[in-house]
Amino acid sequence: MKGDAVRSISRVEQPARSDVDFAVALDWLDGRAGWAAGTSRVKVRARMAEVDAEDLLDRRWGRAQVRREQLVRELMTYYGQPVGGDRLVSAVIEGWEVATTILSRTEWLRTPWLLDSGAGRMDFVGGGYQPRESLSAVAAGAAVDRLAEAAALGVRLTNLPLYRLVEAPAWEQGGGVVGTVPFAEYALTGDLLENELVDAVAARRGGLPLRDEYLPDLDSVLDVDNRVCAGGVLALCAIARPADRFRGPADYALLVQERSGSVLNAAGRLAVIPKGFHQPLNDLRGDASIRATLVREMEEELFGRCEVDTTLGGVRAAAPMHPGRCSEPMRWLTAEPERLRLECTGFGFNLVSGNYEFAGLVVIEDEEFWPRFGGQVEANWEAAGLRLYSSLDSDLITELVRDEAWSNEGLFALLQGLRRLREIGGQRVDLPSVEFSGL
Repeated sequence: MKGDAVRSISRVEQPARSDVDFAVALDWLDGRAGWAAGTSRVKVRARMAEVDAEDLLDRRWGRAQVRREQLVRELMTYYGQPVGGDRLVSAVIEGWEVATTILSRTEWLRTPWLLDSGAGRMDFVGGGYQPRESLSAVAAGAAVDRLAEAAALGVRLTNLPLYRLVEAPAWEQGGGVVGTVPFAEYALTGDLLENELVDAVAARRGGLPLRDEYLPDLDSVLDVDNRVCAGGVLALCAIARPADRFRGPADYALLVQERSGSVLNAAGRLAVIPKGFHQPLNDLRGDASIRATLVREMEEELFGRCEVDTTLGGVRAAAPMHPGRCSEPMRWLTAEPERLRLECTGFGFNLVSGNYEFAGLVVIEDEEFWPRFGGQVEANWEAAGLRLYSSLDSDLITELVRDEAWSNEGLFALLQGLRRLREIGGQRVDLPSVEFSGL
């Protein structure tokens, strides 16, 4: 029944983790909207009685049909051209121009960080996020709609902390400063901007009231200390393969995922893999590094370690990423330093959501990995499918870049990763040229 997700909160028996997290989100909404305790439960239950799961699925399908270039045009109209050193990331690949909604700067794109050298560490400040005012009626209503939709479609909401950007990276000097914010604070405020935008484009209607409130201009995008600016880390994964008499010469296998409908954002879109929220497991300061998130996401999304999947709840292990707990593929990769190369290739803000994005490149350099562990590489529930491309197939990769199904952050990481892999890949690559505007 539609109301089970709300009614089960009051059951006597031990509730499931998902029910507890849903209850926490409802309590959060009461507090942030200035409502009496229990009001959000009543409102969400009433909203669920009005919605039909099939209609919601149809809406999700319609969102997936909106082309990425439509979102770029809509946001350029809304915000206008960036000024000063800020610009939207765009590139030319084989004479074809592709634009994104990623707001960045030259210094954030030009020089990659080699993460195993110690780069990519971020400073952590405690204290948590303190909102300055209650939610408006429009914002509270949108949060009710999100909770009703999540309950109807079984979308996972786990109220564990996310990192929140407090200070953007200076790049050469370091990786910036982060604090924490409850997941509900992000999922029921800033994360609503994406669906509002996509629905407006799909319906060809004007008006973006949530964006007017949360992210009205480019100054507000960059003013991260005064808003909820959550973020993600995602990377193009390239796995060295030996020559094969059927496939051909030695190359890299490049992995691309099709996002499932059960994820909170970029559902139904193409993205690189690994891709995950920048968030701690249980060490707030130690987990803040970009490398920590990348390695964790490799374990979760490629090597099947469910215990580091934060959507399933809290972590019980004192050191969940201890070598003794790692998957067999990860233990093998980290046994010799030359087997695995991790780089951060760029940084920017996604105007679709306001999120910060760290783009990366994961290169498994030792071709022995593929015959040993290639059969164990499998995407988790966050992906509806996993695609594989050869780094020697320039034509198919050019076609891939042109696919309008890409999420903007996914395309950003793909372009940065292809450019960098072309520089360091040697004879294993025959990649198309990627020329970024303004670099």
